[in-house]
Amino acid sequence: MRNALPDRAARLTLAMLRDGPDCTWCRRTFTTRVTPTTDHLVPKVKGGPSWLENEVAACRRCNRERGHRSPADWLTECERRGWTPDRDRVTKILTDLQDTITARGGQRRARPYLEAQLRRLRR
Repeated sequence: MRNALPDRAARLTLAMLRDGPDCTWCRRTFTTRVTPTTDHLVPKVKGGPSWLENEVAACRRCNRERGHRSPADWLTECERRGWTPDRDRVTKILTDLQDTITARGGQRRARPYLEAQLRRLRR
């Protein structure tokens, strides 16, 4: 029998342990007013899985405003707004996702999108 993957609440807890107590995009510290959510780096509409390796901790505002924008485009927008998004965190998590997909297989729809994002971020 295959091990069950963590549910959304568990993935949020694990993402916050991995990423720290702030939003990946705007870097606001999570509080009762700045609520953390899981944000898919490769959006579900692009084939992104609901795996910890594809999610970062983000505040509700950033998650909502990002919508389906690519990580590279949203990082640029965050910087334009004067924020200091964690570009290294995003690149590392996308790289870890690529490694996980290679190991687990599948995710055919997500692979080209993921590779394109990594190329853009590594420039």
